[in-house]
Amino acid sequence: MRSLLTRTLLLAALTSTGATACYARWPEYSGYWVVGNYASRKCEIVTSNPVIDGVVIWFASGPYKSLDDAKLARTTIRECPPEPAASPASN
Repeated sequence: MRSLLTRTLLLAALTSTGATACYARWPEYSGYWVVGNYASRKCEIVTSNPVIDGVVIWFASGPYKSLDDAKLARTTIRECPPEPAASPASN
């Protein structure tokens, strides 16, 4: 009886350790990615890891920790057309 209880507790401890390690890596895959959308001929910023299929999405760069980092990276990628400048508000 004691041997069965020991094995059960050991198995429970190993299972919870594996689950904890899985969740510890979760933040590594969050953030922002810059993707080249072939259909729209624009670079877009997305919040999920893109699937590069070569048909619609032809490249991806990231992940970046913040939206500002992704916007800065978009300006340095040669394939991305420049964003149109915002026109000043007329008074």
